[in-house]
Amino acid sequence: MQRIAPCLPLLLVLACVFSLPVRASVGPLDLTQSSYGYFALAIFTLAYLLVICEERLNLRKSKPVLVGATIIWSVIGWAYIQGNLPGLVEEAYKETLLEFSELMLFLLVAMTYINAMEERRVFDALRAWMVRRNFSYRTLFWLTGVLAFLISPVADNLTTALLLCAVVMKVADGDRRFINLCCINIVVAANAGGAFSPFGDITTLMVWQAGMVEFVEFFALLVPSLVNFLVPALLMSLAVEKRRPSAVVEEVELKRGARRIMLLFLLSILTAVSCHIVLHLPPVLGMMAGLGYLQFFGYFLRITLPRSLERKRRRAEAEGNQERLRALGSVVPFDVFNRVARAEWDTLLFFYGVIMCVGGLGFMGYLALMSDLLYTQWDPTSANVVLGVISAVIDNIPVMFAVLTMEPQMSHGHWLLITLTAGVGGSLLSIGSAAGVALMGQARGSYTFFGHLRWMPAVALGYVASIQVHLWLNAGLFH
Repeated sequence: MQRIAPCLPLLLVLACVFSLPVRASVGPLDLTQSSYGYFALAIFTLAYLLVICEERLNLRKSKPVLVGATIIWSVIGWAYIQGNLPGLVEEAYKETLLEFSELMLFLLVAMTYINAMEERRVFDALRAWMVRRNFSYRTLFWLTGVLAFLISPVADNLTTALLLCAVVMKVADGDRRFINLCCINIVVAANAGGAFSPFGDITTLMVWQAGMVEFVEFFALLVPSLVNFLVPALLMSLAVEKRRPSAVVEEVELKRGARRIMLLFLLSILTAVSCHIVLHLPPVLGMMAGLGYLQFFGYFLRITLPRSLERKRRRAEAEGNQERLRALGSVVPFDVFNRVARAEWDTLLFFYGVIMCVGGLGFMGYLALMSDLLYTQWDPTSANVVLGVISAVIDNIPVMFAVLTMEPQMSHGHWLLITLTAGVGGSLLSIGSAAGVALMGQARGSYTFFGHLRWMPAVALGYVASIQVHLWLNAGLFH
């Protein structure tokens, strides 16, 4: 039962779908009540069960969803061939693939920068600084959580989570229990921080681009988002041991260009934001420009390396530092594409599989049917709360896409509510958000699905508390 429990929200939704007449469909052929649709749902459920059992089966999470996506779209293709409409499936697949491509390229650039900073020893230096400051584990827990909440509205929740997870992995090397607690805290904080910013999460971008919520109106979610982070953080902090990391004095010297790479990363984020706000272009355009910045800087580091090494060699010889001379002999040129190769490809392929699986089910009509069911049979508040919970299993991007497609008649307060719940609902499970999935890959073996699941009641309490605060604080927006 423990393995099946995380899929119960999905299975309950599917049971509701099977019990009701067809109401809506995305493609011209409604497959929600057909054998094709039932088979696709079974494949999707099986693939997700295998993802959940990843650590038990020692099976990488990308494999089942990659195969599942292929099977689902093949089933759709065959169904449309039988209906003499083969070309429409290709168009729908390409549209879904475009959505994934924008997300993948954005993530790829962010991961490349993080790997570049890792190679330039930025996180080693930060770890050494934290150890020298003699922070306790509890202080480190709160420091990384607060930073995640403050950085994610600007840098997006995924990039923020990857950055701070790398710091935690360095500071608490080998302490799996503490790493797991910190990763849960970072995921919750990053998702909460991203919920009150139009470019803190993909779903907030979608709502903003659709014109449902204006830029400044997002900040009405600041206090509810803060509550969403603080409630589980307070509970989890009680489980953090009152001790300090091993007091090892470590001197870390940043490699040449480390600070400039950090500045280029900030410049890349600003370029992405500017492309979206000023030019109304996808943020990925700015992030790809950021990859170009890093490539140009890598070229500069490579052509100036001999001169830099000679200068450092003369200095080391004058000081008689033989250890320094030996270290200079092992220096290799900075290579951007080595950093690209070190990206977490299992995570990126998992995103492909999930988006394509859910995109296929959406094309069959299930996502529109689910949204129509919720907003027709229930009131908007209940529907938005439940959709937030569902987003922890299905992924908040297609859920939000389905809601925007349906365009239910809701007040500004309800549009802000679905923005909040879709943004923070993914924190309920480790696979419910981009930040959680990425950290499972980055902290493999320390931060796991079941490790996060043990603290789901605390996260759920924060979820409920943030909703109540929003309903009370922003009551005037619900009319």
